[in-house]
Amino acid sequence: MSHSVRSHLRLEIDAYDEAIRQFIPGYEEGLNRIADEVAAIRPALVLDLGTGTGALAEAMLEHESVGAVEAIDVDPEMLDRARTRLVRFGARVRFRECSFEAPLPACDAVAACLALHHIPLMERKRVLYKHIFRALRPGGVFVSTDVTMTADPEEREQCYRIWTAHLVSRGIDEQRAREHFDEWSSEDTYFPVEEELAAMRETGFVAECTWQDPPNTLLVGRRW
Repeated sequence: MSHSVRSHLRLEIDAYDEAIRQFIPGYEEGLNRIADEVAAIRPALVLDLGTGTGALAEAMLEHESVGAVEAIDVDPEMLDRARTRLVRFGARVRFRECSFEAPLPACDAVAACLALHHIPLMERKRVLYKHIFRALRPGGVFVSTDVTMTADPEEREQCYRIWTAHLVSRGIDEQRAREHFDEWSSEDTYFPVEEELAAMRETGFVAECTWQDPPNTLLVGRRW
């Protein structure tokens, strides 16, 4: 799987952190909720899938109970930005340039923030969930925030209206907001939360949706 944030979002890499807060409702809260869930199990090693600029890795490493984070991303420009951002954490963070669909090492937690919507098929996502489940040690946790969309056309349109209103509140013209959705659809796929949870549970996770700021959703899967 290849992916370039520069071409997908039509952004310079240094503009990403500001723009993502415009684009996604509850972005900051989502980061903090993931970090809190992960820190609660006191993991020795966390995998950050699609680390981007390292914002999630930073939020997790701010917790002293988090041992180390392996930041994984296929986009070399984003990974370079993450290296700069996370340099103060020294040996507690390491970097790997590869797809998060590649084999994963044994770990205590897996986290992702707005990364897994780049997987276009639920069957591929089920395979990833199996890889994550197998990589996690007993007692481990998988936490992900991402956009989800209902399959019902009317409810889906209502969700897009809510999302549009968020973009407008952040200074983006309504027509431009809708254009963004069309542009992003070339690489982004949003599944219903029920399908996501079902896929996680089929894998073996005890899974639940613990927070939503539509269309942003927090999913937590535990391996007992």
